[in-house]
Amino acid sequence: MVHVLSGRTLLRPTDPERSRVFYDEQLGLSVYREFGMGPERGTVYFLGGGFLEVSGRSETPPSPAVALWLQVEDVASAHDELRAKGVDITRPPVREPWGLVEMWIADPDGTRIVLVEVPADHPLRYRPGI
Repeated sequence: MVHVLSGRTLLRPTDPERSRVFYDEQLGLSVYREFGMGPERGTVYFLGGGFLEVSGRSETPPSPAVALWLQVEDVASAHDELRAKGVDITRPPVREPWGLVEMWIADPDGTRIVLVEVPADHPLRYRPGI
């Protein structure tokens, strides 16, 4: 068995500085660490129980098969805040049939990001009898 101690999602943006502005200033993620120098430097952000690393450069945008799932306390507040910052909101908050409230945004390269609110009565938060 492989004993995994930590993990992170790696993004190779087409314009690293533009992506850092998005994740730093618009999405407001906190920096865990930075490495390297100049425009190709790497930045690792806290991402709840994991990390997001924006480093290097890609000539092509990411695959549409890649998306980030971020749980937030209040999707409606996140919607208002991100809209005010000019973030591309691809779908406003909707309560899904499975009970989660989801809103979709995109980073500058089009990486899909779903912001999820888990309501207080949802089974992810509360399981009767346990």
